[in-house]
Parts: sequence; structure tokens; C-alpha cells
Amino acid sequence: MRVLLIEDDELIAHGILAGLRAHGLTVDGVTTAAQAEATLSSVHCDVVILDLGLPDEDGMSLLRRLRRGGMALPVLVLTARDAVEDRVAGLRAGADDYLLKPFDLNELVARLQALLRRAAGRSVDIIEHGPLRLDPVSGEVSLNGQVVILSRRELALLAALLHARGRILSPDQLKDSLYDFSEEIESNALNVHIHHLRRKLGAGIIETVRGVGYRFSVVNA
Repeated sequence: MRVLLIEDDELIAHGILAGLRAHGLTVDGVTTAAQAEATLSSVHCDVVILDLGLPDEDGMSLLRRLRRGGMALPVLVLTARDAVEDRVAGLRAGADDYLLKPFDLNELVARLQALLRRAAGRSVDIIEHGPLRLDPVSGEVSLNGQVVILSRRELALLAALLHARGRILSPDQLKDSLYDFSEEIESNALNVHIHHLRRKLGAGIIETVRGVGYRFSVVNA
């Protein structure tokens, strides 16, 4: 899961970024509405965390404009505005969830997972594909009932392919799921992670669509 955090409070943003990364999520942080729009237009994200008190524009206004422009990404509003009318206004503006500051990091992660689950049309966290089973919350993966240990990058790659449900993902889309824009990416990094997944889960698990990208194929039992 790649998360875009829109939060101008440096201390809060640092804590959220560190906490989400510790939970294995790929996360980018921006501090203004302008930066948020630029990032969303150039980088694939799965979910947005939006603070309402931004320095260049009220977050509610940004949310309305993004929704009018057709952005369908799940948005969790994270704010200190605790009045009922504020929460109602946020939901009507297009927010999918609303979490008040101060908050518990585990609750934030759980809400993000729930948003992604609903966006994918699933009613439970567990993702199953043939004999393969992934728990996105715990990061546990099993194949034919046997636990498979994956690195953080391998787990993110597997989750991205499973969430795509057979759609072809380009190399750039997959890299967006694995790395935030503060990280340097070696030219062969994606190929290395795909190789490791195939070695651990079966050579046929990831199909290469030449010249286009990759997609999840039927898991060999």
C-alpha cells in the first residue's frame, strides 16, 4: 500500500511517516495542497491521509476539488476539528473516513487497511488466491498452509499484484508501490524482487507481459 500523507505539522508528520513505514507501508509526505495535487498527478497512490489545516488552502476545499476532478482514491481525513458538523461536512465533501487527533497509530493503520479492503471490494482483510493466503495486517503469507517469509519489499510487491486482481501493472506502477520518492531505486531492483517472489512462491506466480508489465497469474499448487 502506498499512502500519501498531506500534513503540514512537521512533528505529527514525522511520527506518522515513521509509524506507517514501521508497519511496512510505503508513504510519502507533503505539506501543502499544491504539493498534494502535483504528487497525485504524477505518482500512483492507494490511499490519502488529509489534514484540513493546510497553509495554502483549507483541506476541505482541496478534497472537494479533487473529487470534482474525478479522483476516486480513498481519503481519510485526519484533523483536530471534532465538531459533529465538521465531520459531516468532511464526509459530504468526499472523505471516506474521519479520524480525530490525537489518535492511536494502530487504529490509523487499521482504518487504512479497511479503506483499501473496501476499495478492492473485499469484506475481509485476508486475500486468498488459490493456495496462496496473505494477511495484509500482520504481513503473514502462506502457500499450501506453509508460512513463507517475505521481505518488506517482496510483501509490498505481492500485495500490489494481488490487489490488481489480474490487471497488468507497469514497472513504474509497481515501483510506486515499493518506494517513496525520497528513496533511490537501483535500475534492476524491481527485477530482483520479482525473481525472489518467483523463487519463494513458484516460478509461474508472476506473468511477464512483454513490453507492458506484470500481472498475477494462477498459483501453482
